[in-house]
Amino acid sequence: MDYRLEQRAKVCVSHDFSKDLLETLKTSNYKKPLISIDSFLLQSPVVNKALDTLKQADINYVVYDEIVPEPPFEIVNKGAKLYQENECDSIIAIGGGSVIDASRGINIVSHCGGQIQEYIEDKTIDQRILGLIAVPTTSGTGSELSNALVVTDTKKQEKLAVLSDEAVSEYVILVPELAESMPKGLTISTGLDVFAHAMEAYTSNLSTPVVNAICEKIMFLVFKYLPTAVHHGEDLDARERMMVAAALGGWAINNGGTHLGHSIGHVVGAKYHLAHGNACAYALPGVIEKTALAEPKKIREIGNILELSLPNDLSNEELGKEVAKGFKHFRDEVLGLEPCKLNKEEVVSLTDQVVHERFAANAPFEVTHEIVGAILESYGG
Repeated sequence: MDYRLEQRAKVCVSHDFSKDLLETLKTSNYKKPLISIDSFLLQSPVVNKALDTLKQADINYVVYDEIVPEPPFEIVNKGAKLYQENECDSIIAIGGGSVIDASRGINIVSHCGGQIQEYIEDKTIDQRILGLIAVPTTSGTGSELSNALVVTDTKKQEKLAVLSDEAVSEYVILVPELAESMPKGLTISTGLDVFAHAMEAYTSNLSTPVVNAICEKIMFLVFKYLPTAVHHGEDLDARERMMVAAALGGWAINNGGTHLGHSIGHVVGAKYHLAHGNACAYALPGVIEKTALAEPKKIREIGNILELSLPNDLSNEELGKEVAKGFKHFRDEVLGLEPCKLNKEEVVSLTDQVVHERFAANAPFEVTHEIVGAILESYGG
């Protein structure tokens, strides 16, 4: 049997990070964590209180704060070397998706050897790797529950994925207070990434009825609470709902996958260094239109979630255009995502790369050069 729903991490929502982090370490008797963190978070009162609590409990830790967005191979391998040299026994990853992705890579290399680039195609992970405590500070990638990590080959300008159910987080701590100060633009970008995860897992050819139900709820949460998080970032209820939606999105794509929107996002995003959530959101209207031809019932349900008035007699093509239009209104007018101004000819030249990107095969329709080229023609609009 190919079972399509699995969740192996222990998750809690915390409003007392110091207490819950210490209890998590004690649960597994971890005594020397590597703290992998966005450097600016070392100024956070919430983080500093937690670090002070660890010191008072005689928990010795090592800080690694050199992770950058779109982490290259070298950053991951350097972190693994630091982990091994200091004989660490766990990793506390505090930050956005890049930090959590890199930390998962560090955990893999520290336990299984080699270098992270070897795990993209050649090396396999055949044992459960424990010790990763993921503490997201954004509400987007869902990396805390995802089985995928994305690293960058800086020489080829490619984003590449390592996939393994054995390397998912052992623990996840969701702390809404850590997202409270997220800038408006980052809140929009990461929130749209959550919607893209759910929309693509929902319409992927790997989806199942259980995954579908989870994805419908994720899209509902984003539609209902992301505008509040964007325009009233101090609203902890909205921040908490978006953190939960993001985590569920990471779980959903483990079981339902992503498809063409993420293929376009990976290729175009790597080429032009676009924020990942933006790169996927710019692709989504075109992907919605094409998906409506194969999955009209699901696209209509997405329209219902977006609170659109959709006549029953719409053709599948008309349905796709209406729902794509509704999503663009939510993206651009309600949230305020800035338009993407790229050279159309250059973008369209990436068609072949998109067609052969690994996740494109999950689309519920045949991904052809003609289809991808048409979507790239309207990319960002």
